[in-house]
Amino acid sequence: MDAEAAKLLGAGLAALGAGLASIGVGNVFAKFLEGALRNPGAADGQQGRLFIGFAGAELLGLLSFVVAMILIFVA
Repeated sequence: MDAEAAKLLGAGLAALGAGLASIGVGNVFAKFLEGALRNPGAADGQQGRLFIGFAGAELLGLLSFVVAMILIFVA
């Protein structure tokens, strides 16, 4: 395998993280809504954790996107 093919294969694998991050964000919001509907009184106290989980999942998705772009255009 030549270097160009390995670079593009690595970028494709890194880009999978962006798609998996969307699944993670969906899971974060789904579990929050599930908990909020079971106990509406505690939903206000959990919103901070909701946004932290959302930010963490989005950060990992953006990081995988940046790695893929670095592999394609810089390396």
